[in-house]
Amino acid sequence: MSSILECKSLTKKFGSKTAVSDVNLSIERGQIVGLLGPNGSGKSTIIKLANELLTPTSGTILISGKEPGVETKKIVSYLPEKTYLNDWMRVHQIIELFSDFYDDFNPGRAYEMLKSLNINPSDRLKTMSKGTKEKVQLILVMSREAELYLLDEPIGGVDPAARDYILKTIISNYNEKATIIISTHLISDIENILDYVVFINQGQVVLTSSVDDIRDEKGKSIDLLFREVFKC
Repeated sequence: MSSILECKSLTKKFGSKTAVSDVNLSIERGQIVGLLGPNGSGKSTIIKLANELLTPTSGTILISGKEPGVETKKIVSYLPEKTYLNDWMRVHQIIELFSDFYDDFNPGRAYEMLKSLNINPSDRLKTMSKGTKEKVQLILVMSREAELYLLDEPIGGVDPAARDYILKTIISNYNEKATIIISTHLISDIENILDYVVFINQGQVVLTSSVDDIRDEKGKSIDLLFREVFKC
């Protein structure tokens, strides 16, 4: 099975600070992957490099064998850590925009998810709570028929009840041949949906493993192993 995301000696520096250091990583297709580490560990930097929002200082990052660019953006659906949508827009206007912009966007799926959350498509974003805005943004991301979903802290800013819905939305609205990479430090909330984990600390990968191997070989939950590795 070919890799959907591959890093080869990937390094990113900001002046004298090294955010990502000599990362070698291969993520296979068809799984849900946790990119796990403390705040400031380099998770968001890797995701931004994969989306061409940043460029490597050295090394390479490949999406389906290609460097990030126009072609990879056609197959990557990205949820940034911060809301980027314009407050003055109504939800249905944003759906129309996404439908025009992305060939793989499924507006029917978006409207179904909005209905299940009792979100009115005619509402403007500026009238919504922070949590509801984040749900709208997630719905837009998960309504694409992408090959790779990159979700940066999708549950970081919402209450526990909303987290359950968000995780349910993630696992029930993606192609099983696709790959989802979820960046987070909230391990206990997501470990039940993960197939594979990547632990990262101070810009370096310190562990990669399938979830089953960790549970079988170490007899521990992902959350417990994370606490031991990062002493938290």
